[in-house]
Amino acid sequence: MPLLSAMYANLKRPPRSVTDWLADAVRAAAIVIVIVSLFALPFTDFAVLSMSLPAVMLSRMIGLRSGLDLVTCVTVFIAAGSNVIDLYRAWTGWDLIVHAVCTGVLAAVALVLLDDARVIEPTGRRRTPILVATTAGLALSAVWEMVEWFGYRFITDAIFVTYDDTIGDMIAGGAGALIAGVLASRWRLTRTDRAAL
Repeated sequence: MPLLSAMYANLKRPPRSVTDWLADAVRAAAIVIVIVSLFALPFTDFAVLSMSLPAVMLSRMIGLRSGLDLVTCVTVFIAAGSNVIDLYRAWTGWDLIVHAVCTGVLAAVALVLLDDARVIEPTGRRRTPILVATTAGLALSAVWEMVEWFGYRFITDAIFVTYDDTIGDMIAGGAGALIAGVLASRWRLTRTDRAAL
């Protein structure tokens, strides 16, 4: 329960910088867009957009540094929005860029969550966040590709799924997570004033 209390305290903390305000503005815009999409877009587009909400809320709840919080919110919502407006098909290579950046920020979120939940312990070794972030990123990439396959197989064949696309996406996600792990091994991911265990 202390973890949930800390997350709630981080959520209700007032913004203290321009970057905090911007991250909260992106969060609020994401919530409004998802609600509007429920009534204005096909259900599959609403579902894709709504999948971004846990990440944009979680980045504040775990007390990410304000810059990383903003990057997480923007990246996750761009990833979802790119699907809705079909940028992945329109722009060659956009899919790989988004997979790398989005998986990287989500791997950073996973590192903080795993540390807060005492699943991993800080060891003072720089390679720990690199290994954990890369592993988490590859796992997240695999889960995402399974979700894509499930959507293609059981919901709509408009979802683009091929073997090469799946492997390419996982490689890009793993690379992004590796970069996140290297950065996390050198810089703090969380705010100094966050509520934590």
